[in-house]
Amino acid sequence: MKRGSIVVTGVAGLLGSNLAKWILVHHPEYEVVGIDAMIGGIETNVPQAVKFFKRDLSKDDISDIFERFKPTYVFHFAAFAAEGLSPFIRKFNYENNVISTAAIVNECIKHNVKRLIYTSSMSVYGHGGQTPPFTEDMPRCPIDPYGVSKAACEMDIEIAGEQHDLDYCIIRPHNVYGPGQNIWDPYRNVLGIWMYRAMHDLPMRIYGDGQQKRAFTYIDDILEPLWNAAVLPEASRRIINMGNTPPVTIETAATTLQNIIDCESPIGPPKIEYCEARHEVKNAYASGKLSEELLGFRWNTLLGEGLTVMWRWACTMPPRDLQVWDKYELDKGLYSYWKKS
Repeated sequence: MKRGSIVVTGVAGLLGSNLAKWILVHHPEYEVVGIDAMIGGIETNVPQAVKFFKRDLSKDDISDIFERFKPTYVFHFAAFAAEGLSPFIRKFNYENNVISTAAIVNECIKHNVKRLIYTSSMSVYGHGGQTPPFTEDMPRCPIDPYGVSKAACEMDIEIAGEQHDLDYCIIRPHNVYGPGQNIWDPYRNVLGIWMYRAMHDLPMRIYGDGQQKRAFTYIDDILEPLWNAAVLPEASRRIINMGNTPPVTIETAATTLQNIIDCESPIGPPKIEYCEARHEVKNAYASGKLSEELLGFRWNTLLGEGLTVMWRWACTMPPRDLQVWDKYELDKGLYSYWKKS
């Protein structure tokens, strides 16, 4: 007899699929219900034991799912997280992030969900004169439509908490990576983009001078903390940066992967190509002190270790077509490397 059910949106993505597997193993008393539009998800990521529904949260009705399963907790991971692309797909960005989240919030309120766990983004910090590491008490100052959409979702969830007594925990992850990530999307997940290009004998692209600083968090290190965000009383109505990994330059991350591929693969090390800079925050990384104190996060996986596991997984994947946009909503100012040749 199951104790209850848990809804995971974006269940075919990196976070959703890995958390679903973790829950099935560590908390089999719960039934896991997955929702995914399969825009960027991978079919083989979804565990067989998950009750899966292919739904587009921005368009499709999901009330029947909530009525049938009456979830105890909802993990809302579904999003189109292409930050650099978002200025050129504004409408799609807001539909798939803001409208989708509104649908989830509505159902959580209607069905008295015990807690909504929402994965936001460090993009909400922007820069605004703020010096990293970013802390949760800093104001939201996003610089692109993706960051605006995530900030809007956070604020809407906070309002739902105040007006409708919706319990929530908002998580702002570092750049999470690992097996299960979509490496066929040329607009997001820089480590996956590099792996795809290396596997196709293409140079790994760095936008700008490569001195931008980012922090990367391996997927296995955040699964139990994500669960804790749902069940621990101290996580209630909190915003928490997830992860406390040391930042590295993009150039350092690229050379780390380059050396791993050289050791692991007969194809030899890929070249590195420097391209025009993007509109982005130069240094974006956060303090994860709260995630350690409240959620038990521990940095267990070095970047080189995690990249080695992810590269080996990527090499086992069957060929897939690159997911390239046929037409952007806006071409003005589009970066040269995304233009059709």
